[in-house]
Amino acid sequence: MKKLTKILIPIAIIIAGLVIAGAFLFVNQGKIGGFTFGKKVLTLQQIGEKAINFINQNILTGGNTASLVSVSEAGDVYKIHIKIGTQEYDSYATKDGKYLFPEGYDLEPKPQTQAPATQSPQAPKTSCEDLKKSEKPLLETFVVSQCPYGLQMQRILNEVIKNIPSLANYIKVEYIGSIEGGKITSMHGDAEAQENLRQICLREEEPQNFWKYIDCHIQKGDVDSCLSNAGVDTQKLNACMSDNSRGLKYAKEDFDSQNKYQVTGSPTLFLNGDKVSEFDFGGRTAEAVKTLLCCGFSAQPESCSQKLTEDSAATGFSATYSQSSGSSGGSCGQ
Repeated sequence: MKKLTKILIPIAIIIAGLVIAGAFLFVNQGKIGGFTFGKKVLTLQQIGEKAINFINQNILTGGNTASLVSVSEAGDVYKIHIKIGTQEYDSYATKDGKYLFPEGYDLEPKPQTQAPATQSPQAPKTSCEDLKKSEKPLLETFVVSQCPYGLQMQRILNEVIKNIPSLANYIKVEYIGSIEGGKITSMHGDAEAQENLRQICLREEEPQNFWKYIDCHIQKGDVDSCLSNAGVDTQKLNACMSDNSRGLKYAKEDFDSQNKYQVTGSPTLFLNGDKVSEFDFGGRTAEAVKTLLCCGFSAQPESCSQKLTEDSAATGFSATYSQSSGSSGGSCGQ
């Protein structure tokens, strides 16, 4: 387990003390999630937001904040990967959201042939020089339309394009899902699947209106008013969504790319065919994503020198770009 920095050592001691004292008892909030063994089960998104908000509001002081990197299942608990400053480490939470533990120890015996770990599993940060270059780079961003973190990334890309319209030519939003029985599916159900298809059809057949629609949709998710505000040809759009030879064909191309890249989370970014992380360049901010994209140019255009906001973008539907508190990063997994 990697060593904590001086900033994190007192934090870890405080957290450990709270666990021992039983103060990491989370209060159930509303009727959310499913049930298992008679207990409520929070989703990955819910447990991630709950844990990161608790840590920021009750544990960290002195201007330090934690951000959520990812959440995944680890047997009977959730594994929560967080970041404080430049340090990252794992915590664990019960699936009902009642208890959070700062560390976990694997008690399973290891095979004698297994070599001991000799280095930290954390990959080194990628620099601009490390990234593959192209005269016409392409930043592919895989999302689902109702994932709070997918909406967060769409908000960031929209902010980049509003300020530097020329970069729209080098950005492609693609969608995660599958086609089953001649019907599009998505990780959060049919409503999300249909919104994914709607955005795919706009991207392919009315690209001039795609970002206008996204700019409106990320605020409240009001489909009808956003289609009207963006000037979308709804007759053409409905025909695309109902015609399997059109809409599903476009969607299948996205899903083929998803499978080729082995994408499992929203959002996931690829630059010139290589998986990349916005956190290597500053996190979920317009400046970080712009910098990441610009690093893909063989010769960066002058527009890449334009400075964009370094505020963390809001998650979920939001009328404002920035968020005042809470997690700055995470993903929805399938």
